Amino acid sequence: MVHQYKNNGYNIVLDIASGAIHVVDDVVYDIIALLIETASEDVLEYIQNSASEKEIISQLEEHYNSEEIKEAISDIKELIEDESLFTKDIYKEYIMDFKKRKTVVKALCLHIAHDCNLACKYCFAEEGEYHGRRAIMSYEVGKKALDFLIANSGNRRNLEVDFFGGEPLMNWQVVKDLVHYGRELEKNYDKKFRFTLTTNGVLLNDDILEFANKEMSNVVLSIDGRKEIHDFMRPSRNGKGSYELILPKFIKTAESRNQNNYYVRGTFTHHNLDFAKDVLHLADLGFKQISVEPVVALEDEEYAIKKEDIPRIYDEYDKLAREMIQREKEGKGFNFFHFMIDLEGGPCVAKRLSGCGSGTEYLAVTPWGDFYPCHQFVGEDGFLMGNVDDGITKTEIRDEFKLCNVYAKDKCKECFARFYCSGGCAANSNKFHGSITDVYDIGCDLQRKRVECAIMIKAALAE
Repeated sequence: MVHQYKNNGYNIVLDIASGAIHVVDDVVYDIIALLIETASEDVLEYIQNSASEKEIISQLEEHYNSEEIKEAISDIKELIEDESLFTKDIYKEYIMDFKKRKTVVKALCLHIAHDCNLACKYCFAEEGEYHGRRAIMSYEVGKKALDFLIANSGNRRNLEVDFFGGEPLMNWQVVKDLVHYGRELEKNYDKKFRFTLTTNGVLLNDDILEFANKEMSNVVLSIDGRKEIHDFMRPSRNGKGSYELILPKFIKTAESRNQNNYYVRGTFTHHNLDFAKDVLHLADLGFKQISVEPVVALEDEEYAIKKEDIPRIYDEYDKLAREMIQREKEGKGFNFFHFMIDLEGGPCVAKRLSGCGSGTEYLAVTPWGDFYPCHQFVGEDGFLMGNVDDGITKTEIRDEFKLCNVYAKDKCKECFARFYCSGGCAANSNKFHGSITDVYDIGCDLQRKRVECAIMIKAALAE
């Protein structure tokens, strides 16, 4: 399967199965378009046929001379023979075999606090309550969770634990105690914990920052961009804005971490479809690691992204991509999470095919010790998998998630971005369709656009 598109003056051809990307001239681009439309399954055999070559020449001779066309056909033949164009997909059997392997847990999302000191309008956690009661995790429950991770991690040495909420700083002492406990476990079991923290910053202070800089491999700082946007969607419980309170703390955090190993992470909604301004606002404040993501909400929410918003969002991604290229060339570049693609290394094949590992390699833990496939499933009765005392008792849920991959989703089979998004988010699929093997359609539309912009940026900066 091949996907081709034009963006910012570049003709880009993406070979889906191999991951090869080609920036081509007009004649090669147009011939590939003809091959996609007319060639049989064996494209190389088709293009090697002299009758086919004559047919291609006859269809394009109004725009190009025959020698140009013949030279382009020769180039295309070489790419096909090198298995970097019209490559066959060989991964379906691989992922089925991979999924039969014994499950190894490598990451936990610890819900340290089901409580929050903000009242964000789009919060899927319902101000930290997650369809349930306000609660904070005890040290004892957290210890059992880390013990479970050690016991179920197999031979994997590097493990990840994210302190999440609600707002985890509302239970900061337990966070510190669990980090210390984890460091002791490292010595006893030859493991290495990578701790991360997600915070709204309200309670952030110098002591917390010092500890985080010592112990947290990554810190996610929640801010939506411009003051008016942030304060509208992320007010405190008394209705006041939080921008002016958190901004100086976030700037200090980013600088203290040398502009690495953190993200300022925002959400854009129907109310700020000009979200590129929010990204650039954060960049202008000096932040180098930025993520501003579309809200995921049902259509009846007034802030939800609508189908009719998509063309506007596409334009905004294009605008942002062009500005990022310009800034990078001026030495003022920054990373935008959704435009970050590693075209040379990147995720392993299994991750490309099956995604984040929710429900199998990755689990969320509630304050009282229940296991769910990920933080977005917490509180959903049908996805309660077990607890820290008994382990995974609903193995059928885990087995269902083990089978969740790009080949299990009909909408992924013909999508060019499937090896970049890995089939999308299972929780979003369930939210909109009641199934983890469907997809969130608006999310797919936006993901495809982001992939195209990301590849175009790579092409522009490679010149």
